[in-house]
Amino acid sequence: MAENIKGNILIVTSVEAEKKAIEAGIGSNERVDVIAAGVGPVIAAVNTVKQLHKASYGAVINMGIAGGMPDQTAIGDAVIGTASCAADLGFESPDGFKPIDELGFATANVYPDHPLLTRLSSRLGLAGDMTVHEGVILTLSTVTGTEETRAELQHRIPECSAEAMEGFGIMTAAQEMRIPAVEIRAVSNYIGLRNKDEWRLQEAFDVLTKAAAHILKELSV
Repeated sequence: MAENIKGNILIVTSVEAEKKAIEAGIGSNERVDVIAAGVGPVIAAVNTVKQLHKASYGAVINMGIAGGMPDQTAIGDAVIGTASCAADLGFESPDGFKPIDELGFATANVYPDHPLLTRLSSRLGLAGDMTVHEGVILTLSTVTGTEETRAELQHRIPECSAEAMEGFGIMTAAQEMRIPAVEIRAVSNYIGLRNKDEWRLQEAFDVLTKAAAHILKELSV
């Protein structure tokens, strides 16, 4: 049997609608805190760090909705991040965009705690009520809205499965505090041409609710 998480669990979302969907899955649990940390990597990181100073946490899980790569995911699928990639952190060159890694000053990728990723991926995959993918989740300050941008991102980062706006910040905050962390997203729409009429927010919220319930059972809290 896998060990229980020592300390509390912090689940970080960006907005209240995601927070409510997750709370519906976990019910009342004094060892689990759920916060809406704001939109974008900076405010999400700041509020994650502030919360991490309020209690002793054994894991941080960033959960929320995301756009999915259309050839790799379907709406209503779950994606567990094998990396959270700040896809617009870098520099321009005559050859196009280059990641910050090539300057040697920093990295555009932060990686999850592998044992935590493995446990949660296995649990969600065996649950039987959602399709689960493992892949890179992009963090972008500007949501993709054209097929040209989608194609450019997929060319640069072929391992990417989804995009959102907070993961890199939240994961970096947890890493700096030496707390195991992972990013989990529910696909509400496809990356590419922006068309809000095709978004399926409630379907994605329902996946977050189910995923949160499974996660709590796996981590025995």
